[in-house]
Amino acid sequence: MTVTYEDAKEKLLDAMLDHVPFDGWSETSFRAAIADCDIDDGLARAICPRGAVDLALAFHARGDTEMLERIKSEDLSGLKFRDKIAAAVRFRLQAVQDKEAVRRGMTLFALPSHAADGAKAIWGTCDQIWDALGDTSDDVNWYTKRATLSAVYSSTLLYWLGDDSPDHQKTWEFLDRRIEGVMQFEKLKSQVNENPLLKPFLTVPNWLAGQIKAPVRMRADLPGMLNPRK
Repeated sequence: MTVTYEDAKEKLLDAMLDHVPFDGWSETSFRAAIADCDIDDGLARAICPRGAVDLALAFHARGDTEMLERIKSEDLSGLKFRDKIAAAVRFRLQAVQDKEAVRRGMTLFALPSHAADGAKAIWGTCDQIWDALGDTSDDVNWYTKRATLSAVYSSTLLYWLGDDSPDHQKTWEFLDRRIEGVMQFEKLKSQVNENPLLKPFLTVPNWLAGQIKAPVRMRADLPGMLNPRK
């Protein structure tokens, strides 16, 4: 049976997770994972050119996949939109089997050389949440929604790492407070837009915002052709 690069990467990741609690997402752990899997070093380097960093990102992506599967399998139709967002963040955190792997990952992505990778991973998680919940925005709202949720997710993640309450109840309460704060801000912005006395002050900012469009996405069925977000 032919083993694909993706299969080998998953195998390396599973092996790596046994070493991360002791040596972090490091070259030491990566070498140990290669040895455990009995994979040729050259092949392992071809699959993960950046070694442990690539596997740390693969670990994050695995959590995103589990979150999306749960969003699809759960019935969220009766929830308010803010509660759907909270549920999605909760699903993402509950997809993690080992807090230490996440804690070690945060240490890795706190390094200046990898900070951009960590920020991109969190942005990607929040982008997938909005997409899964049916977001169709294509202007500055596309960015602000993801930026806001990234801030909410990041702060909730930090709280969750230190939370030892039963079933992480304190984390979910913290998450609700964070989302409530965002909703209050959105409510205030809406009130300003609707107020004829205050609305003129937003004319220029709103015009500038209207010039920003969400990025186009590549069409999976037509490689090389761009397709605007729906």
